[in-house]
Amino acid sequence: MNFKFIKTLRQKSVEVVSVLSVIVLWQFTADWIVQNKLKLPSFYDVLVSFFSILESGSFFTDLLISLLHFGIGTIAAFLVGIPLGIAMGWFKKTSRAMDPIIEILRPIPPLAWIPFAMAWFGLTPTAAGFIVFMGMVFPIIINTYTGFKNIPKIYVEAAKVLGCNSNRELIRYVALPSAMPSIVAGIRIAMGVGWMCLVAAEMFGVNEDGLGYELWQSSHLHRMNFVLMYMLLLGFLGLFIDRSFRYYAESKLLKWKAGIVV
Repeated sequence: MNFKFIKTLRQKSVEVVSVLSVIVLWQFTADWIVQNKLKLPSFYDVLVSFFSILESGSFFTDLLISLLHFGIGTIAAFLVGIPLGIAMGWFKKTSRAMDPIIEILRPIPPLAWIPFAMAWFGLTPTAAGFIVFMGMVFPIIINTYTGFKNIPKIYVEAAKVLGCNSNRELIRYVALPSAMPSIVAGIRIAMGVGWMCLVAAEMFGVNEDGLGYELWQSSHLHRMNFVLMYMLLLGFLGLFIDRSFRYYAESKLLKWKAGIVV
């Protein structure tokens, strides 16, 4: 037990030393090499900026608004992407009907939909959520479809022998658990893309609030310390969202895989 604790402590210490080294290098580069806060604000300047928005209370307002935008797009992408991916992976006619449509729409950059988002929804949270949705839905569809297409045929045949004959039962008890690793991977990829789309949508003014909007406004005012601060906040928040979902997926959705790890 003590050996395991020491090993964990050593691993964490390496991570802490790595982060601290980057911070020291950043501070040294900004103060002694660049010496221009417009080009590279120091770590201290960014830290002061963070505490200033905490004191003003604007951080929590912008954070909640950005999470609202992200939540709208994420829920919509789940509701559309997972059922459509399942239908395409399980039913050949659905795949043949939907594949050309998806392959035409998928290469279109999500930001190209911004004019339509503003025309359809105005400057509302729904408009920003729509851009997030367009960034997330296709990775979820593709990975769900791939997961269902790669199910070993022997699983389905064995389930039929055991009395699982209807499509509903086969999908629920055989196909969905087998495809879950691919679906989870698609969701993680989609959440990363959606988070980037959220920032871009807010920067372009789809909704005049949120962390992305504040980043863009700070750049117009040449407050580069605030720009870098919002960039780091977005990075940490994206990391937190991904780690939280991964923890949930591994402890709940993929719990059955724990015995495979050596």
